Amino acid sequence: MTNPTPDPKPTMNLKTNYLGLELKNPLIVGASPFPDDLDKVRALEDAGIAAITMYSLFEEQITQNIVGAEAHIGSYENSFSEAASYFPDVNVLERDADVYLDQIQRVKESVSVPVIASLNGTREGAWVEYAALMESAGADALELNLYFLPTDMEESAAQLEDRCIRIVETIKAHITLPLAVKLSPFFTALPHFAKRLAAAGAGSLVCFNRFYQPDIDTDALDIRPALELSHSTELRLRLRWLAFLSGRIDTQLAVSGGVHTGLDVAKALMAGADVVQAVSSLLINGPGHAADLLEELNRWIEEKEYNSLEDLRGCMNYLRCPDPEALERANYMRLLKSWRV
Repeated sequence: MTNPTPDPKPTMNLKTNYLGLELKNPLIVGASPFPDDLDKVRALEDAGIAAITMYSLFEEQITQNIVGAEAHIGSYENSFSEAASYFPDVNVLERDADVYLDQIQRVKESVSVPVIASLNGTREGAWVEYAALMESAGADALELNLYFLPTDMEESAAQLEDRCIRIVETIKAHITLPLAVKLSPFFTALPHFAKRLAAAGAGSLVCFNRFYQPDIDTDALDIRPALELSHSTELRLRLRWLAFLSGRIDTQLAVSGGVHTGLDVAKALMAGADVVQAVSSLLINGPGHAADLLEELNRWIEEKEYNSLEDLRGCMNYLRCPDPEALERANYMRLLKSWRV
């Protein structure tokens, strides 16, 4: 008589809470073109994605300032990864804002996972009132994308940060939804600004925006937009700041940019991320790649014998180091001295 085949070892329970939402795992889709296609949205859910972030509704769309929107595109300095598949098509910015609200409802009807709306703006104005309309359309949370380049030579770093804080406070006053704020890493004192954002009502900080830089065409003597999807190497910058902020401010943390493998997901969680956003890897490999990411993550967790997701989360953050500033300097010096010619 043969012995019965043992039941396969169950995978770890990856359920997590993000912005008050119960998620089946920490892998979500970042702001991207995917919600334009309901079949792809369903495929993402089938592959294990725990939440869907909508593509951004831009301040320029709401205010109907098409001239401003075209100037914004024409600068070739945009960083919104959610427009990756159609950059720099100005029709994206001209799309009627009401269509966006309708699409939130369609996506909500198509999937059972939470849907996070995305609002992109940099100036104070009536556009922030659309946050409440997104809530009415059925969004489960809102991600505010504070993308801008500080090109005004008369606006100081303090004035710029104050403006961002006022926008966050105004939007928070218009909604009851939980609010995430997506920002860039290029602030004079990022930890202090992150603390101010948390105090202003940000339930999560999404780290970080990606800056698509222009190139110069030396033959045509013209500016050439250069668009590249992310690579895993870009995750390192996110890991550093996640590790520093984790446990130090009263807000959750999400990582965006450079997540292409299950090990990338593990690294982000170890640094302190509550959730991990994926976009570029899904655009390259298709919605089914989400299942590959989760499978590799589960396999690695089992190999390392972690007992829970909470044991993993933040295990490599700076709170585990008695003097992180000294460690950072020591590693910096050691790295420079290790180079040989």
